Amino acid sequence: MPDEPPAHSVENTVHGDVHGMVLQVGAVTGDFHHHQHPGPARAALPLRCGLVPPRAAAFQERPVYLDAPVTVLSGLPGVGKSQLAADHAERRWAAGEADLLVWVTATSREAIVSGYADAAAKVLGVDDPDPERGARTFLEWLAGTHEPWLVVLDDLRAPGDLDGLWPPSGGQVVVTTLRRDAVLRGHQRRLVSVEAFTEDEGIAYLRTALADQPALLDDDGLVRDLGGMPVALAQAAANMLDDHLSCAEYRALLPERRDPSAATWSLAVEQADRLARTGVVRPLLDVASVLDANGIPVAVFTTRAVLDFLGVDEAGARDGLGCLHRLSLLTFSEGALSREVRVHSLVQRATRAAWSGERAGVVVKAAADALEQVWPDVVTDPLLGQVLRANAQALADAGGVHLWRPEGHFVLFLAGKSLGAAGYHADAVRYFDDLQATAAGYLGPDHLDTLTCRFNAAGWRGNGGDATGAAEGFRALLADVTRLFGPDHVETLRVRNNHAHWLGVSGDRTGAAEAFRALHLDQVRVLGPDHPSTLTTRHNLAFARARTGDHDGAVESFEALVRDLERVSGPDDLAALEARYGLAAVLGDAGEVDDAAGELKTLLEDQVRVLGADHPRTLWTRWSLAQWRALTGDPAGAAAEFEELLEHQIRVIGEHHPDVRATREKLEHWRGVSEPDESGRPSPS
Repeated sequence: MPDEPPAHSVENTVHGDVHGMVLQVGAVTGDFHHHQHPGPARAALPLRCGLVPPRAAAFQERPVYLDAPVTVLSGLPGVGKSQLAADHAERRWAAGEADLLVWVTATSREAIVSGYADAAAKVLGVDDPDPERGARTFLEWLAGTHEPWLVVLDDLRAPGDLDGLWPPSGGQVVVTTLRRDAVLRGHQRRLVSVEAFTEDEGIAYLRTALADQPALLDDDGLVRDLGGMPVALAQAAANMLDDHLSCAEYRALLPERRDPSAATWSLAVEQADRLARTGVVRPLLDVASVLDANGIPVAVFTTRAVLDFLGVDEAGARDGLGCLHRLSLLTFSEGALSREVRVHSLVQRATRAAWSGERAGVVVKAAADALEQVWPDVVTDPLLGQVLRANAQALADAGGVHLWRPEGHFVLFLAGKSLGAAGYHADAVRYFDDLQATAAGYLGPDHLDTLTCRFNAAGWRGNGGDATGAAEGFRALLADVTRLFGPDHVETLRVRNNHAHWLGVSGDRTGAAEAFRALHLDQVRVLGPDHPSTLTTRHNLAFARARTGDHDGAVESFEALVRDLERVSGPDDLAALEARYGLAAVLGDAGEVDDAAGELKTLLEDQVRVLGADHPRTLWTRWSLAQWRALTGDPAGAAAEFEELLEHQIRVIGEHHPDVRATREKLEHWRGVSEPDESGRPSPS
């Protein structure tokens, strides 16, 4: 079959169960399309991309000027940098001075790239499967447009993450960060130090916050006691209003504690506990303190893992979040695009500082389990994927050794898989390389988790285009698993399977066929001829034969495989259906076009019956049938089928899925072929 959809293949299933080295089901039936695809319709300006944090209720204007082409707001946590940036962005937007407002949570390079790529999709209608390329497209558009724009890069952790990603001149950029590196100043960049409130500013803040109960503002010493920190004053004011405490009365509670700021949070937690009346406030804050300060999906707090940890139902958890919001310990905003819960990093630190080592382990385990439970099998929303990965990284930073007892938690591997699945292949390779070093440190170089990191790094290296590097990675891994487990161990056989695959992709098709043949013989000896792994290798071997030019042999192999699978597992087994798809593919390669199309038609009927019309494999078979219709001389009919399939795919798997992009590409291509040009003749392909 000359042209296939992205399919259930070796390279995109090696990462399916990333906590153990995984046996692939099925074989390569096509390649991903790695060039730019048309995307959603181009959006009209003015347009906002990203979620601007809500403005604080008692926000105070401050003498901080953001009029330079690039303004970098630098300061300690809690001084209000993000609030200043958000206020500036909302003012410019309201005044019509920015036709494009892009807010990016810049906690990692991947987050920056993701934010830019999302903006490219919305502004230009270009939904590129390569996020790095989508980000470059967006920056190029910024450099060439005459429309006024504002890009805010909030919470930049490492200035190096912006290498090659600084927005061009022509608009305005605001960066918030703890850092003061030299690269953040000069070249039209103004570094502005943001300090805590002065005493006058702090008093003005309290006057606004306590406006409904002005009698509470009876002592101006509270600003000094809390160091003028806006976040601490916000929590103090919220607590005072709820408990009807005056400034003097509130100050009287502080000397009992060593750190006035920490005391403020402790008092607020005590008050929230009383409001909730369920005892969930502290454990909720515990979980929030190990996740991403910039945004946590509210679904995390209603998972079975967290509800069991809290000992309440979903209503009790939401009530606790509401009480924490009321006391300014966190921000809880329903419908905030996967970032419904935000908590200040200072509150997180103060919360964690009160733990014992035993408590830390319990909290980290609950948060990790919850994050795993909320992670979809297929992430169709790029923003949700980025938010989940940011939370996994925050958890890894806060959790440390607790995520590696007794072995690496699954969510660590899930985050790396998510990077690769989202198109960040190089980032996925780096992630698993780094995770391997961490695993080796905690568990040793020969632990299965350490080897699994190597397994996934090699696989994503291949998916990123370096098939030779992938083959070499699996070759080196094969030597170690053979040494550790022996030549006949299931893990050794699995690595051999992947090594054979990437040999073929790297160009050594004969070597791949020989490797699959040798693997099959060993599996028959060790596992038996009817073992699922043995049958899977027969599937891969049949495709390898086709790639060496032995199409007739491949057809015979698949016909025999289909018979054996139907005998062993039944005709409705997924592996049997996969083998029938493979048979159609090699029939097409052998020139048996009508037989290939006929096989696909009967397969589709059975897939709809067994798997359902929405199953990915059912949709892929429809893709292949539409493509065959075009290749047999009916491009207009193929375009109509691709159009119908596209609507179905978007409903089932989402706008951003690679299969949707592949379908859209084919739809545009066959429309172009079938529509006449100015001369009245169909356009050439």
